[in-house]
Amino acid sequence: MSRLAQTEGLTDIQREILSTVRDFVDKEILPVATELEHRDEYPTAIVEGLKELGVFGLMIPEEYGGLGESLLTYALCVEEIARGWMSVSGIINTHFIVAYMLKQHGTEEQKEYFLPKMALGEIRGAFSMSEPGLGSDVSAITSKAVRDGDQYVLNGQKMWLTNGGSSTLVAVLCRTGEAQEGVAPHKAMTTFLVEKEPGFGDVRPGLTIPGKIEKMGYKGVDTTELIMDGLRIPADRVLGGAPNRGFYQMMDGVEVGRVNVAARGCGVARRAFELGVAYAQQRHTFGKPIAQHQAIQFKLAEMGTKVEAAHAMMVNAARKKDSGARNDLEAGMAKYLASEYCKEVVEDAFRIHGGYGFSKEYEIERLYREAPMLLIGEGTAEIQKMIIGRRLLEEYRTQD
Repeated sequence: MSRLAQTEGLTDIQREILSTVRDFVDKEILPVATELEHRDEYPTAIVEGLKELGVFGLMIPEEYGGLGESLLTYALCVEEIARGWMSVSGIINTHFIVAYMLKQHGTEEQKEYFLPKMALGEIRGAFSMSEPGLGSDVSAITSKAVRDGDQYVLNGQKMWLTNGGSSTLVAVLCRTGEAQEGVAPHKAMTTFLVEKEPGFGDVRPGLTIPGKIEKMGYKGVDTTELIMDGLRIPADRVLGGAPNRGFYQMMDGVEVGRVNVAARGCGVARRAFELGVAYAQQRHTFGKPIAQHQAIQFKLAEMGTKVEAAHAMMVNAARKKDSGARNDLEAGMAKYLASEYCKEVVEDAFRIHGGYGFSKEYEIERLYREAPMLLIGEGTAEIQKMIIGRRLLEEYRTQD
């Protein structure tokens, strides 16, 4: 058990779940992660093991076949999984966001149809907002959905779809109204629940998932485009049953996703610290382990402090959301701090390894390529600062 990143006030059930996940990571993920990552191979056996543990249904209510656990429990599990291999936590994250959106915003028919299968991992979720030309400006999406009787016809191109190939259910955000003067663009967007076959190419009439996007890191998990060309979706597959609520539904999902990304940053940073502190005690220079050199001790002190601080902020954000209170400020802060600290801790561990850190034989090389994704996923640092700044001004507004 690590001395760092401990969480006070957990129930016996939470501790048991975390212990089970931690054992699975140590036995089933860490021994194979680097090899699978170098081959960019989808971790089928790992995913099947997580299904058996019930991780895919961790936050799905018990009446729909899930474990009914809290966001905090889920985030702590994600932290452990990311410590083993961040790509595995990505496979779970998009599934979790779609399940959360269904639980919070879906019709009863949608919940009863999708959630029990999602809890078992039989239906695997992905969600899609981004497009090739818009970056962080979600309000500028151009993908359109036009009503045609009891169906909608969807056209457009989406980008950066995690689990694009392996998923069988995609929550897709489209524009369902024309821009009008005085009407905010985000009030004319709708989330559609798009079912498809797993794989690449034409996965249903009107829907194409091209091959995987080649990435610097975050390998194993498939990241794709999504192309809609006359895709017909029944009106009863509008999330929540009514159009023009999609932006709010997606932002609610992204908010909990930011806690997830913070948890991933905590897990990767903790693994980097473990590698750095272990190597520092094994490597000798000038007649003694480099851990006995003050310069290295200073690095370890900074790394450990960052791991602890990021974990505390992530836990605070998760608990705030679980309480039912607004947590966009806490989630933004946690995501921003954890991703930045993760990058810094990984780089310091890389420096401690010296030239060996540049070798693919050492695990830190993989972490060094994985950490940058967290700086972008679920909103860049700049987006988080905008959210944080606006919320702080709301909280500390002075009288005019």
